[in-house]
Amino acid sequence: MHWKASVIVPVYNVEKYIHRCVDSILKQSYRNLELILVDDGSTDHSGRICDEYEKRDNRVRVIHQKNTGLSGARNTGIRQSTGDFLFFVDSDDYVSPHLFEKGLAAFDKSGADMI
Repeated sequence: MHWKASVIVPVYNVEKYIHRCVDSILKQSYRNLELILVDDGSTDHSGRICDEYEKRDNRVRVIHQKNTGLSGARNTGIRQSTGDFLFFVDSDDYVSPHLFEKGLAAFDKSGADMI
């Protein structure tokens, strides 16, 4: 598969969870991805943690903005994405190491409009 996946994670005051979330995305078996972390006006250390990931991995981009809520943060991520597919992950969740590989393979096999 040759597609680029854009993974959008809205971030708001999740310093206790963000490491597990981001690590699970960066350890994916499918490597052709960009991770867009949208810091939605966090008042804890979440934004700084995101910036540290951006420095360590060139697939990570961080956008800091005033708080607009979950939908606003996702829309910001969508506007900044450059991938062929969009994936959304909540910042207090984590994903299976083969999620994007299996999801895109299912798309390729089925020809569905959405996976």
